[in-house]
Amino acid sequence: MFKNLSLKVILFGFIFTFFSSFGQSFFLGLFNNSIRNELSITHGQFGSIYASATLLSGFILIWFGKKIDDINISKFALLVIFLLSFSSFFFSKVSSVVLLFIGIFLMRFSGQGMMSHTASTTVSRYFTKSRGKALSIIWFGLSSAEFILPILMIYLLSSYDWKVVWKSISIIVLITLPIVSYFLLKNLNLDSRESNKSEKYKDKNIKNWRRIEVLKDYRFYIVCANMLAMPWIATGTFVYQSFILSSKNWGPYIIAQSFMIYSILSVITLIISGILIDKFTSRKLIVYMNIPLLISVFIIIFFDQPYTSFIFLGLIGVSNGFANVLGSSTWAEIYGVKHIGSIKALTTALMVFATAFGTALFGFLIDRGFSIEQIAMISAIYITISLISLFFVKNKLNPITIN
Repeated sequence: MFKNLSLKVILFGFIFTFFSSFGQSFFLGLFNNSIRNELSITHGQFGSIYASATLLSGFILIWFGKKIDDINISKFALLVIFLLSFSSFFFSKVSSVVLLFIGIFLMRFSGQGMMSHTASTTVSRYFTKSRGKALSIIWFGLSSAEFILPILMIYLLSSYDWKVVWKSISIIVLITLPIVSYFLLKNLNLDSRESNKSEKYKDKNIKNWRRIEVLKDYRFYIVCANMLAMPWIATGTFVYQSFILSSKNWGPYIIAQSFMIYSILSVITLIISGILIDKFTSRKLIVYMNIPLLISVFIIIFFDQPYTSFIFLGLIGVSNGFANVLGSSTWAEIYGVKHIGSIKALTTALMVFATAFGTALFGFLIDRGFSIEQIAMISAIYITISLISLFFVKNKLNPITIN
C-alpha cells in the first residue's frame, strides 16, 4: 500500500505523535497531585497556571509553527526534538509557581504543540490519495502512548520521585529522536509528494488558501467550533481526573485503567476513520465526529457506577480517534496543501487555546462548588450548539476549484 519513502514518513509521524504525549494533558494530569502537594496549590490555582501557560504556548505556535512551510523538514524536526528534551529537563526542576508556569508552557509548546504539528503537517502535505489512512496510522502513536503511559507512570511514581521521571524522559528524547529523524527524513523535502499514477488522484485545480484568506471564511469558524469541543472537554477531564474520582467515589485507579479502553477504541476508530475518509472524504464525516463525545457527557451526568468510567472514556476515545484524523485531513481537503503548515499552525494553536480554556473553566467551576454533573451539562450544551451549526453548512465544505 505504501512505498519505501511513504513508510518512512508514516513511521516518523507515528514516533513524533507518541513523543508528543509528554506535553499532552492526559500525561501532565498524572502529575497533578504530586505538583499540587509539593507547591501547596489548589485545583483552581493549578488550572489557572496550566491555562495561562497553555495560552502563551498557543500564541507562539501561531508564529513558529508556520516556519515548517519554509524550513527543511529534517532541520525543523531536529529543532523541535532539542526543544522537547530541554523542556522535559526544565520540568524536572520545577520548585515554585513561577517555574511551574514556565515548565508547563515549555511542555505544552514543545510536546502537545510542535511535536504533533510537525508530524501531522508533514504527513498531510506528503500524502494525497492515502492521506486518511496515513494520518490514522500516525495517530496510533498518541493512542499507544495513552494506552501504555498512564499505567507505567503510576508504577514509576510509586517507586521514584516525579522529578526523576522527567529527567529520564529528557535523556530518552535526546538520545533516540535525533537518530530516528535523520534516517527517516534524510530524503524528504518540502516538495516531496506521495507517488501515484492514477488519474483519479492527480492534483486538481484546487485553490490553495493562504492563512489570511482562511480567516475570512465563515466555514472555518463553524468547523473549528466542532474541532475544539474535544480538546477542551477532554483536557478538563484528564487534568481533573482526581476530582472526578472523588466526586463519583470511584477507586483511585479506575480512570487510569479506563484509559486502556479509551486507547483501544481510539485505535479502532483511527483504523475505521482512515478508510472512511479516503472513501467518502473528511468533509462528509466531520458531522459525526462529536456524537460519541456528546453521549459521554450524558453518561457522566446520569450514571455513578464505577464501570461507567470505562464507557465514558471509551466514548471520548471514539471521538478522539475521529478528531485526530479529521483535524488534519479536513483542512487539507478544503484549503489545499501548499500553505497547510501555516493553516495547521493556526488550528493547532486554537486547539491549544481550547485546552487552556477547558483547564481554566473546569478549575474555576470546581473551586466555586460546581459538581462534575453540572460541568458535564455545560459541555453538552456547547457540543449541541456546535453540531447544529455544522449540520447547516455540511454541504458547503467543498474546496474551491480554479479553472
